[in-house]
Amino acid sequence: MTNDFVPTILMAGYMRKEDKETGRSSHMEIKKKNNSSKPVPELDALERELAREKYKNRFGMVLRSTIYTLITVAAVAILVATLWMPVLQIYGSSMNETLQDGDIVLSVKDSHMKSGDIIAFYYNNKILVKRVIAQSGEWVNIDADGNVYVNDVLLPEPYITKKALGECDIELPYQVPENRVFVMGDHREVSVDSRSATVGCVAEEQIVGKLVFRAWPLSGFGYIR
Repeated sequence: MTNDFVPTILMAGYMRKEDKETGRSSHMEIKKKNNSSKPVPELDALERELAREKYKNRFGMVLRSTIYTLITVAAVAILVATLWMPVLQIYGSSMNETLQDGDIVLSVKDSHMKSGDIIAFYYNNKILVKRVIAQSGEWVNIDADGNVYVNDVLLPEPYITKKALGECDIELPYQVPENRVFVMGDHREVSVDSRSATVGCVAEEQIVGKLVFRAWPLSGFGYIR
């Protein structure tokens, strides 16, 4: 009885090993079949996908380059406008008829102002715009009719439409102090300028710049005289 039992156990063990190998072999065949059934992308589809990726990369590079360029241009424009060519908007009517309320003008930094130049300057945290009438050391006189004399010579003023003495509380004739300029608005009746002791003459360090060009409105586009 013992002799019959042992071979049976061995046979069963052999069969189980064979079954395991058969199962593993079948599993490998199924796996191979599953892998072989996966669709392979066509060459055209791969080329299209590659082209799309290249386009996205190129578009991103162009976009970044454009943004960097715009930022650089804006920074340079702000620097130029601040240091060399301040852009100003005119408020009020003290420079009529030469300049009108709402005009947008460009000025240039210039420490050498001559008579007849229109300048912008700081006064009480504001920027005023007036015309240079006389330089340091010169004598200014204005008669009751509004005629202006510099060193006893009548000043030709083709930019004036109506002369007036205006608001004048300084003692005439008046000598312009050193390193300052005497300024007046073209609209003499309403302008408050160097004729008033409140404003006085303009020091060099107050000057923002000389107005040279009108950018707006388009009807007045051009150089300022």
